[in-house]
Amino acid sequence: MRFCVLKKRTIKICIAMIAIAVLLSLSINGATSAEVYFGYSTRKVPIYNVETDEKQVAISFDAAWGADKTQGILDILKEFDVSATFFLVGFWVDDYPEMVKAIDEAGMEIGTHSNTHPDMIKLDKNTMANELETSISKITAVTGKPVKLFRAPFGSYNNTLLDVAEGMGLKTIQWDVDSLDWKGLSANNISQRVLSRVKNGSIILMHNNSDNVLDGLRLILNRLKVQGYKVTSVGELVISENYTIDRNGVQHKN
Repeated sequence: MRFCVLKKRTIKICIAMIAIAVLLSLSINGATSAEVYFGYSTRKVPIYNVETDEKQVAISFDAAWGADKTQGILDILKEFDVSATFFLVGFWVDDYPEMVKAIDEAGMEIGTHSNTHPDMIKLDKNTMANELETSISKITAVTGKPVKLFRAPFGSYNNTLLDVAEGMGLKTIQWDVDSLDWKGLSANNISQRVLSRVKNGSIILMHNNSDNVLDGLRLILNRLKVQGYKVTSVGELVISENYTIDRNGVQHKN
């Protein structure tokens, strides 16, 4: 009887070990579960924030629909003497070329946010490249300047997309502080979300035409100034070369 119990227990242990092995071999967004679990994932990640001892943060605005508040954003940025990065979708550039020019002439950095704002991981490699090339050519036609940064629509990415972007000389940028301004939050709620999460090296995500972006931006910049933060564009914050990005998306200088 004892032998039977031991044998049943051994069989259960073997089955459990096989199940674990199967689970760990399954792919999770291009990396196996084992790689993720044991901390050696081969999955690439964009830059979410930057490791730095300096009280410096970057603020960014995604522009895909509407432009009513964009000039107001530029006016507030000028008032506080700070720079920012605008990630523009290609069809937005088509619709608002004069605003693209105004953003550039205000000294703001411009990155691409794709051409048609698709979920790019659903595209093949050639279509991904076309999305980026087309949007970049539209931006450059207005500004005459190269585009060095890319933000994926919906924050959706995979290794293929990051490889395509990197092959075009683009750094792919995410964020670690989401204002959620697009949800119609009040200016106070927008600022509270940002200020409760911001830290050295943070990248703040906002949108150019959200309901309360103007009042929220003013509150954020005023408080960051009081707290001693330098607010810059993403390009001024990120490390340009000789760096690594850990699995959490933190960029470190080598």
